[in-house]
Amino acid sequence: MMRTRAILPAVIYALCLLQHGPVLAAEAEPPFDAAAGAVFLMNARSGRVMCAKNPDTPIPPASLTKVMTLAVAYDAIESGQASLDDEVLISEKAWRTGGSRMFVTLNSRVPLRSLIEGIAIVSGNDACVAVAEHIAGTEDAFVEKMNRTAAEIGMQSTVFKNCHGLPDDQHTTARDMALLARYYISRHPECLKIHSTKELTYNSITQRNRNGLLWLDSGYDGLKTGWFEAAGYHIIATALNDGDRFIAVVMGARTVSQREATARQLITYGFRNFTTIEALSPNTAIAQASVVKGVQDTVQLGPARAVVLTIERSSLGAIVVQNDVSQSVQAPVAPGQEFGSARVLLREETLASVPLVALHAVERAALMRRMLQTVKLFFAQPPYWGALALVLLIVAACAAAITSRRGSTGRSRKKGDVFL
Repeated sequence: MMRTRAILPAVIYALCLLQHGPVLAAEAEPPFDAAAGAVFLMNARSGRVMCAKNPDTPIPPASLTKVMTLAVAYDAIESGQASLDDEVLISEKAWRTGGSRMFVTLNSRVPLRSLIEGIAIVSGNDACVAVAEHIAGTEDAFVEKMNRTAAEIGMQSTVFKNCHGLPDDQHTTARDMALLARYYISRHPECLKIHSTKELTYNSITQRNRNGLLWLDSGYDGLKTGWFEAAGYHIIATALNDGDRFIAVVMGARTVSQREATARQLITYGFRNFTTIEALSPNTAIAQASVVKGVQDTVQLGPARAVVLTIERSSLGAIVVQNDVSQSVQAPVAPGQEFGSARVLLREETLASVPLVALHAVERAALMRRMLQTVKLFFAQPPYWGALALVLLIVAACAAAITSRRGSTGRSRKKGDVFL
């Protein structure tokens, strides 16, 4: 049961991705020289890809691996499998893990909350192993959870071998890292408060966050850096501006300054040239349909789900919504019942299409009202059989009257002849 509850967030997220509609345009190269092996720019709200370079080239993830470690940990907390207040025992394996460290003490007990901070802020490899062992029993079992989550959210080119990112023949792509970042931020937005923290003091040791973009006053609030010699310098950067969020992935840069400059170029390009709108909102009436034999004559219709689109700022005034609605529906009507569709168009190109559903119930009318409506429809709706029948009756009545009149005239004349 616990395993099922733990994987549900990723499954639900994957289903939500399918509902956002098609990507608006083919992936374009960045409009500048992106000085890195691979880059990827995505809008976090809509999922639209703004530009990419070598997005599917396999690259060792280095410490970007820790984003998945944190995602699996937060999923476990959300499902009730773990708590931020858990006291985590630091094993010898965790304590001995090399590379960047939080400097936890052997056989000590550290709150899970503190270990998550150590992973997110100072990239502690020792904290990663401690968290993995606490949640799954062993690091290997935890890595299985990481790979399962990766598959569920669509990371088709990623294989994890450990929970911290040290060299171990594991690989990912810029595209997969963007998908992971979007999943992580959307499922657990509270994580950004930790990722945006600039330094951490633990065991009397103060370390700075390696994400230099956090020191810029431009809405940057995450997410993670990574490096080892064979992989180069990586960063997943994200920033929020006026309610919109972009995610930039830079992998294989030659220096720290190069990865930060490239990420900043990508994020700036996104905000300056694109905007994200909710073109259709659920539970908002945008059409109506006639109801036959109901206590109400019409039912209000609205989109079955939200349609969120990221478009070029220059196209903002060209968005049109076109409804295709059933001419009439039969009562009773249930909320959520489908009666047509709505399409969002940009210069005659369909960007998204969603069902139109009833926003409220319409009960079946009483017998007398239904009879009156039937008579009314008989005369008012095409092919107008009621009106045609009435015309035929009038013609028949006129013909009968004429025939009767001619008959009466003939009999009168015959009677007159007899009297003469």
